Amino acid sequence: MSGTGAPRTPYAIDGHGVEVVVVAGTWHQAITDGLIAGAQRALDRAGASHRLVRVPGSFELALAAQAAFAAGADAVVALGVIIRGGTPHFEYVSQATTDGLNRVALDAGKPVGFGVLTLDDELQGLARAGLAGSQEDKGAEAAEAALRMAAVLRELG
Repeated sequence: MSGTGAPRTPYAIDGHGVEVVVVAGTWHQAITDGLIAGAQRALDRAGASHRLVRVPGSFELALAAQAAFAAGADAVVALGVIIRGGTPHFEYVSQATTDGLNRVALDAGKPVGFGVLTLDDELQGLARAGLAGSQEDKGAEAAEAALRMAAVLRELG
């Protein structure tokens, strides 16, 4: 499982005063809904203010993240599911999504929690979606990463 070696946070994450926009694709609804629920639980636990914006797919996450920052968000949590198929589509969408979200974060100077699952099959997504029986909660991990980076940027700024 990919979670091996994941950091354990010895302290509570303080998200008070942090405005977060969760942007999420609509493909593979059961997995995506699990990612959203995990992100929302983590943000609530930290006391962060948040709202959800749905986009058609993972490719559209970067533009939505850019718009969220332009509207005043302090951090974005990007959630999506891309499952490998029989064509190169998977590689193109995965790379464009990753590059786009990285560019948005660097251009804005604000954190984007990366919760885009790139999978070989649906079972891998269900194992990572934070659902009952899942081994991992990648939505929560992405939200926690965004909040940790918001704190780091406050400390550095």
